[in-house]
Amino acid sequence: MAKPNYSFEKRQRELAKKKKNDEKQAKKQAAKDAANPPSSKDTTSGS
Repeated sequence: MAKPNYSFEKRQRELAKKKKNDEKQAKKQAAKDAANPPSSKDTTSGS
């Protein structure tokens, strides 16, 4: 029987955790952007 590769399993768990955290951060950022739309004074008129 093959020996389990614990390093690979740990790496996969870490990648899954990082992906989940990144998705969570992106969702938080999207919610923050939706709650605070950019104001009109941030845009430049060009003159």
